[in-house]
Amino acid sequence: MSTPKAPVPAKLVMSVFMKDKTVLESVFPRLEAVGGPVDMISPWLDFDFTDYYYREMGEPLFRRLIAFKPLMEQEALASIKLATNRIESDCLEQNNRTINIDPGYLLASRFILATGKEYSHRIYIGQKIYADLTLMYTKKGFKSLEWTYPDYASPAVLKFLGQVRQKYLSDLKAHD
Repeated sequence: MSTPKAPVPAKLVMSVFMKDKTVLESVFPRLEAVGGPVDMISPWLDFDFTDYYYREMGEPLFRRLIAFKPLMEQEALASIKLATNRIESDCLEQNNRTINIDPGYLLASRFILATGKEYSHRIYIGQKIYADLTLMYTKKGFKSLEWTYPDYASPAVLKFLGQVRQKYLSDLKAHD
């Protein structure tokens, strides 16, 4: 028989992309209201892995990854996704998004993203939200999976998430 135990806290990470970089400046306080003070932020990353969002948002698009200082309870991910959806909705222009915010969390062994879209590898976590196992961590670093979006498997994203993982492990030790 397995004995239930509380999950370890996670590191909240949000991926944000937009056409107009100033949109991030305008929503940054709201992101901090959701996640707490920012711990790490990536440089601007290329967004050239898909043209899926161009019709709605225009092009070129720019991405940043943001890691937050406070460790989060894993079960909070659904509520965080709903909060970031509200921010996106508040930033609509002519019924189109001006920013896309993908919250997720990082653990020592994996990186999870929240989504409203059901699929075979996504686990329902409540409030009409699913958890997507996006990356797994092995001795060789983060490993993409068959369904991992190409941008999350890019060297720049993997490098940044590796840095976040190191900070997370340090934070986790201090948390205990």
